[in-house]
This record gives sequence, C-alpha cells and structure tokens, in this order.
Amino acid sequence: MNQDQLLAGLEARNPAALARAISIVENARPGFEALLSAIHPKLGRAHRIGITGPPGAGKSTLTECLVAAFRAEDLTVAVVAVDPTSPFTGGALLGDRIRMESITLDDGVFIRSMATRGSLGGLATTTREVCDLLDAAGFDRILIETVGVGQSELDVAAMADTSVLVLTPESGDGIQTLKSGIMEIADVFVVNKADRSGADRLRQEIEITLGIRKGSAFRNIPAHHGALESGPAASEPDKAEWRQAVLGTVAVECRGVDELIASLAEHWEWLEASGTLRERRRRRIRDRTRDVVNRAVKAWIWSDTEADRLIEARLDEVERGTVSPYEVSHEILDGLKQGTKL
Repeated sequence: MNQDQLLAGLEARNPAALARAISIVENARPGFEALLSAIHPKLGRAHRIGITGPPGAGKSTLTECLVAAFRAEDLTVAVVAVDPTSPFTGGALLGDRIRMESITLDDGVFIRSMATRGSLGGLATTTREVCDLLDAAGFDRILIETVGVGQSELDVAAMADTSVLVLTPESGDGIQTLKSGIMEIADVFVVNKADRSGADRLRQEIEITLGIRKGSAFRNIPAHHGALESGPAASEPDKAEWRQAVLGTVAVECRGVDELIASLAEHWEWLEASGTLRERRRRRIRDRTRDVVNRAVKAWIWSDTEADRLIEARLDEVERGTVSPYEVSHEILDGLKQGTKL
C-alpha cells in the first residue's frame, strides 16, 4: 500500500491497513515519519488508558474485562499489549493476546502485541507512535498494557491520559506503598484478586499513603483522647485536585470492573474540566518532539559524520589511559558545534 491507501485504510479502520501501518512505524521503515506527520491533525479523540503493575497482578485479565465492558457501551477499543524481549535470544512470546482470546474476534476490538526490544520503562520504544495510529483510526478507547514492571518503570504515565496501577495482596508490606516511583504516577489504584486475604488491608494502606502525601491521612480517625485530629492533617482537600480511587477487583470474574469503568469516566471528566488533559497532551507533544530530534541527531552523528572513525582512531590511547573517553567525546562534540563533520 502507498501512503494514501494506508491513510484511507486507517480512516476506515481496516485491520489490514492498520496492521501494515503499525509494522511500518514499529520497524522504522522508510516513510514512517511522513505517515505519522500525515495523521497528526487527527489525534486527540481517544481516551488513552495505561494499565501497569507487577508481573502476575492480572493486568491482561483485567484488560479483557475492561474491553468487554467498553464494548457493552458500544465503544470501539484498541489494545497495545507489551511483552518483554529476551536479552539472550532476542525473541518474545507475545503471550498477552492469548489471555484475551475471548475478544479477538470482535470487529470493534483491535489488539496489537509488541515486544520491548530491550527498551526499559515497561513499554516499547514505538508504543506511543503506535497509539497515535490507533487514535487516528478512530478508536474510542486505547488500552496500553505494560510488561510486568517494578517500582521505577514510569513510561506509561507520560503516554497515557489515565494511568491505572494494578496491585495484588502479595505486593509486599505497607512500606512498599510508601515508596516513591510507580506509586506516585497512578490516577486509579486497583487491588486485584480482592477475594484473597490481605486485600482490604492493602487498600487501606494505599489510602493512608495517599492521605500522607496530601497531608490528610488521619483526618477522620479519632486521636487517642477521642477528639478528631485538627490542623493541616484535617484540612479539606483542594476541590480542583484529583483524588485517586482505590478499588478492588476480581478480574477472573470481572467483579468490580463496573466501578473501575465509572472511575475512569470520572477521571476523564476531571481531566477536561480542570485543564489537566490539555497540559498532559502538550507535555506529551513536547516530549515527542524532543524524542524525534534525539533520534535524528543520533542517526546523523553515527551515519553521516566521522565520529565513529575518530573513536576507533583514539581507542588505543583510551585503552592505555593517556586520554579518557570523556576527552574524546568532548572533541567530537566540539567539532560538531563548529559545524564540521570531523
């Protein structure tokens, strides 16, 4: 297909055209940036929802339940499921879509599995650009399921309008909820497998942690002398500030998903009313532009300049210790700043 055919196929939400366009972008084939430029005016219609959490939390099962619930509302849904790439073989199982087999034949659903290809942060390098294609294709909801992540993989927060953090009662003790990182990026918390012991305790610990960060952790808890706590801890929250929901689900039975759908809709309304949606999307555009510049500069330095040759020429000196890698790199950068190709 040429670009015009691809664009027409995307507008018609043709699965073959969409899959072809994604492959072009994912593999950085010639013309992929021109394709992304052409669809840029059509972006911004979809609600992008990131679903992240540790391995085994039930993200894929919960995603399947969300898709079914959205389809019951006659909304079209695209799913981007990211799976880890083996650092040894370079392969990836792409098994998340196996867990979603009940929705794969629905014409209103499109599922794309992606490998991280060594990218850190829980997502693949081109995930956000793939989401742009899905947005341009007119899907109402885009669900982005990350690989099983730890405490510092936060890329999904920069990519999604709403970030959902899925935890389980086995996620650790209360100290884990206090740690910085992934606990700070969630707009909605979900304690999955809520039928297990410890689920209520984990929800309470998350709520207390959120309260501590807002200075209102114990505002409704009587002090030891029986009076309610006063002062800053008991102050009313800012009405314009989003208060993260902490929900319980049992994804294997799709229990609690209705409450999650309602919370996602409420967050979307708040994003629009507060102006936060525009702020997040402007930040996303700025970061995307920087990424494109970085990618182009990196390709130019190693393909069109003599930087690599200079490193090879100075390698013996670096090995002997007569010059450092930092000095060589500064030489290269100084040459580039002066407008030369070394």
